[in-house]
Amino acid sequence: MQSLPIVTISNKERLDEQIYRERCASRLVEILLDIENYMGVGRVYIP
Repeated sequence: MQSLPIVTISNKERLDEQIYRERCASRLVEILLDIENYMGVGRVYIP
């Protein structure tokens, strides 16, 4: 069994910006919908 990826937000200082949060959320949803392709990759950086 492969492990789940570690999802890391690359710029936590920008989390107060709505557009940046939306981009992060959108990318996270993309990863979750295609999780089988991310199994075992280790770390995934979102934007």
